[in-house]
Amino acid sequence: MSVLVRRAARVLLVDEQGRVLLLRGCDPHRPDGGSWWFTPGGGLDDGEDDEAAARREVREETGLALAGLGPVLGETDSDFTFMGRRIVQSNVYYGVRVAAFEPDPSGWSQVKRDSVLEHRWWPADDLRATTETVFPPTLADLLAQVVRRRR
Repeated sequence: MSVLVRRAARVLLVDEQGRVLLLRGCDPHRPDGGSWWFTPGGGLDDGEDDEAAARREVREETGLALAGLGPVLGETDSDFTFMGRRIVQSNVYYGVRVAAFEPDPSGWSQVKRDSVLEHRWWPADDLRATTETVFPPTLADLLAQVVRRRR
């Protein structure tokens, strides 16, 4: 199995009610592998920095154009298999306050169309109580940082 080592930029989009927008995805190559919730974001393209990748990914995955990002909330490492490829990834997380909106999937690649099942605005209490798989596992704590900032 080939291995892709990369950096990814991810964004917590937090609405006026303190909810975070998450996407629920699956691996179309492993239909029995279940699903998981994750923040918008993804791997950096060649020559891109973290902030540029975060803004591009949010625009592609939700249709929302962000002018700027807040400070880095944290970083995690992940190691997973997706579509037959092992991915070793370093993730950086930003948090941005936005008005609630309905994501626009028109910019999705075919991979996104095949792997993203739905979206949902999650309150912190639901994140802490869910038995569903959410990435990163510390998402509720990262969300609390954005909510405390107020802007």
